[in-house]
Amino acid sequence: MDKKELLARVKEDHVRFISCQFTDVIGVVKSVDVPVARLGVALEEGVWFDGSSVEGFARIQESDMRLVIDPATYALLPWSPTDARRARVFCDIYTPDGTPFGGDPRGVLKRMLQKSQARGWTYNVGPEPEFFLFRHNEGERVHPVPYDIGGYFDFSSDDEAVRVRTELMDALSGMGLEVEVAHHEAALGQHEIDFRFADALRTADNVLTLKYTVKAIAARHGLVASFMPKPVFGINGSGMHCHQSFLDEKGKNLFFDAKDEYHLSPLAYSFIAGQLAHARALAALVAPTVNSYKRLVPGYEAPVYISWAQINRSALIRIPRYTEGCDEGARAELRFPDPSCNPYLAFAGMLAAALDGIDRKMTPPKPLNNINIYELDEAQRAKLGIASLPGSLAEALRELEGDLVLQAALGESAYEAFRRAKWEEWDESRIAVADWEVERYLEAA
Repeated sequence: MDKKELLARVKEDHVRFISCQFTDVIGVVKSVDVPVARLGVALEEGVWFDGSSVEGFARIQESDMRLVIDPATYALLPWSPTDARRARVFCDIYTPDGTPFGGDPRGVLKRMLQKSQARGWTYNVGPEPEFFLFRHNEGERVHPVPYDIGGYFDFSSDDEAVRVRTELMDALSGMGLEVEVAHHEAALGQHEIDFRFADALRTADNVLTLKYTVKAIAARHGLVASFMPKPVFGINGSGMHCHQSFLDEKGKNLFFDAKDEYHLSPLAYSFIAGQLAHARALAALVAPTVNSYKRLVPGYEAPVYISWAQINRSALIRIPRYTEGCDEGARAELRFPDPSCNPYLAFAGMLAAALDGIDRKMTPPKPLNNINIYELDEAQRAKLGIASLPGSLAEALRELEGDLVLQAALGESAYEAFRRAKWEEWDESRIAVADWEVERYLEAA
């Protein structure tokens, strides 16, 4: 869709307001609203805004920023009222001198994708975002107890979860996502909606679209949707497994090799090796919150150990089975991202790690098929050369500080802003007093 087509579409859809959307460095969606009468001007001149109050953006003395609309990202917001119908577009961020802003997360991913595109490759990502639905408790407070009693893939002909998921699927399809499947997840109150893979930029846009659409539709049902990685102690947390592959200019899957034992090409093996090599630092980008490391523990199906396998769900990277003869299905599933991440920065880091493995012709260790890594003790893991993911956000940030490949992928501006914001988050968590501490020490100490 170009600018002329966008203006015609807005008129046809009776849109009154356009939400020009972008994210800050930690992934929070921001929006500048434009009346439809000003859309033509906005398309030609951009939309100026004050970036000094946005996390990771300009300093107060250089606060002016300009949003440049991407017409291809137009979508109606289906929950907006008919008499004030709204649509959204994603935007790229520029500085006053007309250059792309280095701290724009979407721009970070676009620059990283240029490196794979220069090789004639399209980097596809298919994420599986999980989330919980909770009820309000005691007025406006949210009590994180799941509202349903369903389990993994449980069926119900008519319950609230089914009604919410059905409405969500309709809304997301109307916003341009090709929804493939939605189902109840393993934990009580936990759900998953999967949409078809696409190039990494469109997929990152789609992840953000899914998150705020889920939250908006849930709110209409009096529920709170949470993409927090570990909102409830003692049950599975929410991940966002990412299926990845490269296609060439003719649409051929570059991961597929019919002669290989696992039907993987040398390119795919180096891709896997690169992500394994950078996994500890990559954790800071794909599992970027203090709470993320409450999910990445043994016992709840989340990966903890740096390894790969064909069918082993305890491995960090898994090679899923696919229909024989359908080489499009050859892919690598990275299992430690969670939906709290900024998808633009996460995908940029994932791609940078993979390309480093390819450029250096890395080879991964042997796959750990048919081994439950959780059942191995420390000595057994050491013998097999299996390292662990960081155990905290602080540990992950220290790894990122030593990884020049991932720092270069983000660029100086985005990296420093991300690093600063996340160390502040860690420092705040260090001085917070948790319920567990009160219960354990209040009377015993």
